[in-house]
Amino acid sequence: MSDAYGAQVYLKREDLQVVRSYKIRGAYNKIAGLSPEQVSRDVVCASAGNHAQGVAYACQLLGIRGHIFMPANTPAQKVSKVRLFGKEQVEVVLIGATFDDTYHAAKAFCDERGSSFVHPFDDMAIVEGQATVGLEVLRDAPNAIDFVFMPIGGGGLASGVSSVFRQLSPGTKLIGVQPLGAPSMQQALQKGQRQALEHIESFVDGAAVKCPGELTFELCRELLDEVALVPEGQVCEDLLKMYNEEGIVLEPAGTLSVSALHQYADQIRGKTVVCVLSGSNNDITRMEDIKERAMRHQGRKHYFLVTFNQKPGALRRFVNNVLQEGDDIIQFQYIKKNNKEKGPVFIGIEVQRPHDVEGIQQRMAAEGFGYEYLNGKQDFLSLLV
Repeated sequence: MSDAYGAQVYLKREDLQVVRSYKIRGAYNKIAGLSPEQVSRDVVCASAGNHAQGVAYACQLLGIRGHIFMPANTPAQKVSKVRLFGKEQVEVVLIGATFDDTYHAAKAFCDERGSSFVHPFDDMAIVEGQATVGLEVLRDAPNAIDFVFMPIGGGGLASGVSSVFRQLSPGTKLIGVQPLGAPSMQQALQKGQRQALEHIESFVDGAAVKCPGELTFELCRELLDEVALVPEGQVCEDLLKMYNEEGIVLEPAGTLSVSALHQYADQIRGKTVVCVLSGSNNDITRMEDIKERAMRHQGRKHYFLVTFNQKPGALRRFVNNVLQEGDDIIQFQYIKKNNKEKGPVFIGIEVQRPHDVEGIQQRMAAEGFGYEYLNGKQDFLSLLV
């Protein structure tokens, strides 16, 4: 990466934490700072991801009873990891169809018992714990750091790291990174106020937050230089590249900081850069979807809804006159309707070079095939691909 960008690129490997993400830092700091009276009433959190594992492990280390609320549809692998890290100190409560349901159930349980709620990001003790990432970076850095790239979901990590750098390395440019489909902090900073997004793309699940925290918004507004948005397809491409070339296994959110470098290639040349790799809790069953999104982002896979005349030879004409050598049909769905002259066909095509798709579109038009290009319609494609 240093050679590719002409920079000194360093990686802060939070994927190597015992719980495979930085979340143990804030969770441990919050729970360790509770009074004996608070501890006696247990701790509670709501999470389906890395925060749940961090809280569970902190409870085990400190010998404190914890209740981990997770959505009822949480994959069994994630539930078992929480139980593994928490051992006999934690109880997992599976409840709610959505995370909001789970969160409200956890808060109600917390209020009823007088327990301490461990928020995933909007808490000063959590921010302070995540700030230790920044302290370690500055302790280990061989020279002055020009840029730090860090992922943002709710903003706890960015708030903590930025707080440290603004005091100890004020010349460093601090860049938060969010997925393009979940730009909650970027939108909040642009508008000058927090406002929950109506819809978000949840693919980069570790950073897919509808609304940043109240505390973290104020800190990020004061401390960050910029928030960059990265397309999910770019994240997938870089996730696969990190695995194939570096042997580093990352989750999508853990790849965000690396993916932002493409946008800053000119600015970081000759500079010292740190990317925070925030976690590696990636389900292997997602790899096919990740590869699919990466190839679409690279311009190698394209999907169309094509109108065919329901006459013999239509497919042959499409193959012979529209496709060229190297073009490969990877998906084809068609059901003949005898009472109609024309019928829609769902076709996926893999090409050798991104610009090859332009020729396919031109030849379809020339041959009289009406079509709709589907690559930008993720909701539709998710039903078929």
